[in-house]
Amino acid sequence: MTESATAQWDLELDDLFLTIGHHFGRVELRRRMRDYVRGLLAPVARKNSWQLAEQAGHSTPDGLQHLLAGAKWESDDIRDDLQEYVAGKLGEAGGVLIIDDTGFIKKGITSAGVQRQYSGTAGRTENCQIGVFAAYATTRGRALVDRELYLPKSWTEDRERCRTARVPDEREFATKGELARHMVLRALASPLPITWVTADSAYGQDNRFRRLLEQSGVGYVVAVPKSQFSVGCSRIDVLFAQAPDEAWEKISCGDGAKGPRIYHWAAVRLPAVAEFDYQGEVPHRMRWALARRSISKPDEIAYYLAYAPLQTTVQELVRVAGARWAIEECFQAAQNECGLDQYEVRRYVGWYRHITLAMLAHAFLAATAHQPPKKGAEPVRQLGSSGSQWRRFGDSWQLVVPGPRT
Repeated sequence: MTESATAQWDLELDDLFLTIGHHFGRVELRRRMRDYVRGLLAPVARKNSWQLAEQAGHSTPDGLQHLLAGAKWESDDIRDDLQEYVAGKLGEAGGVLIIDDTGFIKKGITSAGVQRQYSGTAGRTENCQIGVFAAYATTRGRALVDRELYLPKSWTEDRERCRTARVPDEREFATKGELARHMVLRALASPLPITWVTADSAYGQDNRFRRLLEQSGVGYVVAVPKSQFSVGCSRIDVLFAQAPDEAWEKISCGDGAKGPRIYHWAAVRLPAVAEFDYQGEVPHRMRWALARRSISKPDEIAYYLAYAPLQTTVQELVRVAGARWAIEECFQAAQNECGLDQYEVRRYVGWYRHITLAMLAHAFLAATAHQPPKKGAEPVRQLGSSGSQWRRFGDSWQLVVPGPRT
């Protein structure tokens, strides 16, 4: 970095510290917070309290450990300011909120929420903690904006173990889906301009998750398993297995590390549900099913359900589906650049504090990286014994189901 770029970096980081500084009551505490975040942004090999203290010129890590473990400040206050910061720096119309979880491999049994459980990050069962996260993505950038620590029943049913790890007495068992719904509601109430929500099949197959989004009036494109049923079809894989060849087209769902992510996509409009899709007698939302098929391996097909405003195009639905990868990029960047997974705290409060400050550091990097730079229907095709039909409708396909809409 040039000298002027470094000076600008410092000015912008100081502005961020001023924004959140009032949540840290004492001057000494504010200084420790600044040292901690600056350390997370620095080229430190292992971003634990010892090495961050050395980076800051502290003789011992006691001050930074106290920041995480015993000092008086609320990580949720920083999260709220983080969301406002991201909204100001990266927010724009068409913004996508992305829900996913990630695992943090840990040794022992005392870290809050740790147990042997499946980690999608590792791709296997490991002794780990699981965090459920929300990220926000636009054409201007992407950043993590919320987090919750998943506590298995082995923890919430052992209150003494919880007290040892400083888990609040009021914290009860909540599924990952429940944690995700809480984060969605917080994000929708924040300054973040959110048009869409996307998530993988662990959340997309949850009917309560989708209903919450519909009731909140936000569009979604969520992955679902091949056995998913929906309006007008018993299984989504059966629906697309009988799609006509011309229903599939090559579309890019965004750029990846190796260039555009191009797949074969098929999309079909599903019958409406009066309770959610109509305002009086006037339709205002449309339901879709989508399938993404690998070009080189056509047996590899992923499926999605979508809920969108009437004017939404298939290309826009594909863009939102592709935005889900942004949270994986956030995880990787926050871990590699900001030490998201390099904490050594064991207590519940310490986890939230480190994770939130690492998210803040990552959001700063993301913000500074971005500097303003109907036609007639064609003959129908039967879908088999169900009586449902694929029909060309303008530039898209529509699923026609006999009988009245429900």
